[in-house]
Amino acid sequence: MTFTVWLSLFTICILGAMSPGPSLAMVAKHSLAGGRKNGLATAWAHAFGIGVYALMTIVGLAVVLHQSPLVFKSISYAGAFYLAYLGFNALRSKGGVAAKLESGQTVSAWQSAKEGLMISLLSPKIALFFIALFSQFVAVGHDWGSKAVIVATPLIVDGLWYTLITFLLSSPRLLDKLRARAVAIDRLSGLVLIALAVRVILTV
Repeated sequence: MTFTVWLSLFTICILGAMSPGPSLAMVAKHSLAGGRKNGLATAWAHAFGIGVYALMTIVGLAVVLHQSPLVFKSISYAGAFYLAYLGFNALRSKGGVAAKLESGQTVSAWQSAKEGLMISLLSPKIALFFIALFSQFVAVGHDWGSKAVIVATPLIVDGLWYTLITFLLSSPRLLDKLRARAVAIDRLSGLVLIALAVRVILTV
């Protein structure tokens, strides 16, 4: 796998992690309610679930590519349209990154970790996102080293992003800056996601 290909993978992973949704709300809830320890437990348990999804998806798509290239191409096109859908939603957003920062009741770090893991494993949107994401990378990940990188990248990116969110939520000044730039973050994410969707369609 070349650095350029990996950089494309990294870009989609960070945009996927930054996308507002139940995962962001869950990490924010436990960070605000239980403190930094709970937030970090939620973040890395969620990242572990992302790694599980990534592993299952890369193996499954590799099988589909080997057995039926036509089906694989159809999955790739569907994935591209899903990335474009996410992009258009981000462009229409009014700053969802900040809107999802919610508080909640205090729980143990173990409970926080369990909820973080379950919200990643039980989310159908995450499954769709990985099908959309990995359909363009599975062909270049023939060897086990490349597969390991493809699986490890979203896991580490997800964990580090939500670790950042946890630290942001413990610093009111940084949180205010995030809120102030929430709309711009959504607009930029939308444009990049749409561009990546076009790239998938042109390269399948």
